[in-house]
Amino acid sequence: MMGWYHGGTWGWGGWILMVLAMALVWGAVIAAIVVLFRSDAAGAGGRRTPRHPEEILRERFARGEIDETEYRLRSDILHERPVDETAAPPR
Repeated sequence: MMGWYHGGTWGWGGWILMVLAMALVWGAVIAAIVVLFRSDAAGAGGRRTPRHPEEILRERFARGEIDETEYRLRSDILHERPVDETAAPPR
């Protein structure tokens, strides 16, 4: 029964099939790693907790993105205190 398997080879079709199968396997491995790291970085439940606006405001002030006047103005708005834009900021 020699030759029933094309002499033991699949020809070009076999090579193409093997290359595609390996690409699918490696793609699945990489996708699984990405999903694991993303869900781990997001914390429990898969969702990131939103940061409080005051925390963001403090970080921007600390980085120097906004000055003291703007910091106080925005802080007052967050706390819903009346804002007096003409008053000089306390030192």
